[in-house]
Amino acid sequence: MTLLLDRVTFTYRRRQRPVLSQFTYEVPAQGLTILLGPNGAGKSTTLSLLAGTVEPTAGRVLFSDSNVTSETREFRRHVAWLPQRVPTSPQLSAREYVAYMAWLKGENRADAWARAGVALEQVGLAEQSGQKTASLSGGQLRRVGIACALAHDARVILLDEPTAGLDPHQRSVFRDVLGEIAASVPVLMSTHDVIDLADAADTVTLMASGRVRHHGGTKSFLDHARSEAAPGRRAESAYTALMGLDGSR
Repeated sequence: MTLLLDRVTFTYRRRQRPVLSQFTYEVPAQGLTILLGPNGAGKSTTLSLLAGTVEPTAGRVLFSDSNVTSETREFRRHVAWLPQRVPTSPQLSAREYVAYMAWLKGENRADAWARAGVALEQVGLAEQSGQKTASLSGGQLRRVGIACALAHDARVILLDEPTAGLDPHQRSVFRDVLGEIAASVPVLMSTHDVIDLADAADTVTLMASGRVRHHGGTKSFLDHARSEAAPGRRAESAYTALMGLDGSR
């Protein structure tokens, strides 16, 4: 089961040009998918629609193998959403916060508390479970957000620019956690930085101006790189070629 935008149109204001128009997109059912594109490409809007935090002007958002749409409580229970800024309660510990979020998603208090402990261990924060969220680093807060998703049986995890503002070490740790999580729960992660196209990514979707420029396996994306591109610059070269920034389009 995965998420589907079915011929969706979305406009923030009336008489304004739609951000997305008759847009159809299905989240891959397995692994880690990178939603790549420049600022203003429509990535955050796409994720907000998939998360059910905004409703489409036209079209439907639903689980692809059912009639469970974004207006329903069942839909929201099974979709985990991590925005660019993780909303936290400074007075709560990491475990209290994760348990609270699980409770909001429908877990009873005892199960929410137990599952919060397991989820924090999964993301490598067992030792920080008693710390106040206000004392955690940016990278640790992102992992707390992932723990919130794991504590309530999310069927898909949506992440909007989760590595923004992280240093190289924090990015590396965060990507390692994602790689492990994506082995059991499909993850869609947006970014405008090709550095986030780690080896762990299974699929790449490239968006520009509300349209998909490329969708396929990571290898098919990297195949667009120029032959002379250095090994560490192939993702950048492929992105440049597909966006027509190298004069090829």
